[in-house]
This record gives sequence, structure tokens and C-alpha cells, in this order.
Amino acid sequence: MPEAEIRAEEVQMTMMEHLAELRRRLIISFVSIGVGAIVAWVLYPQIIEFLLEPYCDTLQTGEQCQLYVRNPLEPFSVRLTIAGYGGIIFAMPMILWQVWCFVAPGLHSNEKRYAVPFIVGALLLFFLGAGLAYWSIPRALEFLGQVGGDDFTELFAPGDYLGFVIKMIVAFGVAFEFPVLLIFLQILGILQYQTLTKARQYAIVGIVVVVAVITPSGDPFTLMILSVPMYLFYETSIAFGWIRERRSRKKASAAA
Repeated sequence: MPEAEIRAEEVQMTMMEHLAELRRRLIISFVSIGVGAIVAWVLYPQIIEFLLEPYCDTLQTGEQCQLYVRNPLEPFSVRLTIAGYGGIIFAMPMILWQVWCFVAPGLHSNEKRYAVPFIVGALLLFFLGAGLAYWSIPRALEFLGQVGGDDFTELFAPGDYLGFVIKMIVAFGVAFEFPVLLIFLQILGILQYQTLTKARQYAIVGIVVVVAVITPSGDPFTLMILSVPMYLFYETSIAFGWIRERRSRKKASAAA
């Protein structure tokens, strides 16, 4: 068999192995989400009470904290939605671990030591962003209610309100993964911190635009409360790259 055909066959086998590994990781992730969805379905009363709390905080004394159903199928639809998103959140540690396991074989031995920091950092940042969203929701609701004036009475439907809350939490949680992505790309050698430094002025505008798009409220308070941490994360990623390169130079000098 010619050498070129042997190489092509080896490449094809490698690609097939990668696809098989990707399939395996996706199956494990989906099964984890399914298990998490069952847990969220069982814990639905506690979850819905937790998600209603920001709305209850905006009400005056004596006002009832209730959502008004306009469709007989809406309660069931809401419970399915909560179970779906809850399943993703509960399965997040396993999902991140599967992502790392898929990427790790292509890394060097010194890069694989970032496995635990990567997973722990991503989880902490996601829940930190979700917590910040949960804290900012009452402020966003108050702002949006005041913009319309005093001629409007707020009667929220479960689907509308919970969709708003879940989108806020997911948007903040995903946005807080921003530094993990930038640092991981630097570890892989795909991105250099010098590039981030040169693009700083464009990054500021880009962050504000992205935040305005991904947040459902679009109010100035939410825009500021998410844009500021994301820019700080951007600067943190630059600092990480600078420190990492400095240490690499010291090691190279010591070895020489």
C-alpha cells in the first residue's frame, strides 16, 4: 500500500475516533441533563418559590405575590421549562467534565493540570453570575414597571415572568464564563494576551453590545451591572496571559 494511502487511512481512523469520542461525551451529557431534569421536576415547588422571590420583593405590603394563568396548558408548560433548565444547571458539573475530557487528549501534560481549576472556576463563575442576576431582577422589574407609568397594573403570567427570570439567570451565568474562555484559548495557544491588549477599546464596545443583546430586560441598570464585571474579566484574562508568559520566560532563562 502506498505511503500516502496509509497516512490517509490513519487520518481517517483518527477522525472516526474523535467522532466516536464526541458522540460518547454528548450521550453522557444528555443523560446527565435527563437525570437533572427529573430532580428539577421533583423539586419544582421549591424552585418555583425561589424564582418568585424577586417578584415578591417588588410588591407593596398587603399585595399578593401571585402569577395569573391565562392558558390551561401553561402550568404544565412552565413545569417542563423549569425541569429542562434545571436539568442543565444540575448537570453542569458533568457537562464541563465531559468538555474537558474531550479536549484533554490534545493537550500537553503541563496543560492537563488545569483540569480541576477549569471545572471549579467555570462552575463558580456560572453560579456567581446567576446569583448576580437573581439579585438584579427586582431592580430590573422596578425600573421596567416605572418606565410605563402609573396607568399600568402588573399582572404577570407564569410563562412570561419565569421566562424573563430564567433568561436573565442564564444570560448572566453564561456571560460570566467569558474569562474561562479567554484563558483557555491562551492555554491552547490560540489567543495571545497581546491581541487582547490591542483590542481593548473594541472590547469595551463589544461587551456593551453583547450584554444589551443577551439580557432580556435591556434596562440601563442591568446593562451596567453585567458590563462592568465582563470588562474586569477581560482585564483579568490579559493579566493572566502576561503573568503566564513572564513565568515561561523565567523558566527558559533558568534552563539556559
